[in-house]
Amino acid sequence: MTDSTRASMDKKSTLAWLRRISGDIATATLRRLEDTLPWYSDMPPARRSAVGLVAQAGITSFIEWYEDPRETPTIAADIFAAAPRELLRSVSLQQTLQLVRVTVDAMEEKVAGRGEHLREAMLLYSREVAFTAADVYARAAESRGLWDARLEALVVDTILTGEADDELPSRIAALGWHGHGEVSVLVGTTPSMFDVDQVRRRARKLGVDVLIGVQGSRLVLVLGRAEDPGQEPTQDDDQLSFLDIASELEPHFGAGHLVLGPTVPALVDASRSARASLAGFAVAASWRGAPRPVEADDLLPERSLAGDVLAKQTLVERVYRPLEGHSTDLVTTLWSYLDNGRSLEATARELFVHPNTVRYRLKRVSDVIGWDATGPREALILQTALILGSIGSSDVAKRRPATRRAERR
Repeated sequence: MTDSTRASMDKKSTLAWLRRISGDIATATLRRLEDTLPWYSDMPPARRSAVGLVAQAGITSFIEWYEDPRETPTIAADIFAAAPRELLRSVSLQQTLQLVRVTVDAMEEKVAGRGEHLREAMLLYSREVAFTAADVYARAAESRGLWDARLEALVVDTILTGEADDELPSRIAALGWHGHGEVSVLVGTTPSMFDVDQVRRRARKLGVDVLIGVQGSRLVLVLGRAEDPGQEPTQDDDQLSFLDIASELEPHFGAGHLVLGPTVPALVDASRSARASLAGFAVAASWRGAPRPVEADDLLPERSLAGDVLAKQTLVERVYRPLEGHSTDLVTTLWSYLDNGRSLEATARELFVHPNTVRYRLKRVSDVIGWDATGPREALILQTALILGSIGSSDVAKRRPATRRAERR
């Protein structure tokens, strides 16, 4: 009897023996899974059964592969076909490799003493299974990444258009959004070489979560406070402002203007911030000295001239109405001060008061609305607000004293 004939007979004998004890190997494997892997014992019965099917398929596939090693790729891939698709979402790659290790250990105990050839074959096959598992999870991750990118683009587009519906919260949750607090929208230009992962890493270091939308030459970031609702809120002094965060993220944008929308309470309200930032981005070039980044509310005059209804309402509600409700003297003094080229003396002469009185009233204006009329940029904002607030008002004629009209005659 030749050596090849003897080897063939030994292989047939080994195959027959493996088929007889395959049930015992499967039972021993499942028992060891329960004893050594806590996550397996904690699984619901249906998923535990699915994991058991994968282990049994691995044992059966090894026997088939041992009979014909040329079938390695097909048989190894068939192992994971035995499990339902949702198992990939409940069992991690690390847990799958632990499953392979436990199965191999159980088989090694059963085949001990049958020769080094069988043990080496089993180890070689386990390596192929491990590579196949990695490939399965890599394909699933790639598919998930493409789906997440499409879903993220849809969410950002919904925020920008303001067409939010009942499905927006569930879409946000599906993306794994960790923001549970304030939100702001940052709009700029897309760089020629844009690294999404680098932006996400930088945002995490800054303590914010981010949704990214690339719309041609326009890059949109939806920034949210990455807070854990189970923890106590952090002090405001410990948090970077959204303007500071925008400054840190500025290098990731292309050349051009960078506009930050106003802060809103939650992601579902982000469309208000998006509208303001988009409107500001459209007119930012009209302010020669615009900083980078610039807040959308600092572009209220330009936005109002461009017909932005939100900007007009913001100016009237934040400047004109608070001053009008506080004191007519403040409105009159501000009108006169701005009309007289921000001259204290000319304003004092027009109003028949001392320059210190004008200075005091201007300070009161700043206290009430937060803007200082003595600065050239803020003076433009306030004058635009006064014009918008007085349009259609019956009190327009009261903004100048009768003495000024008499002087003209």
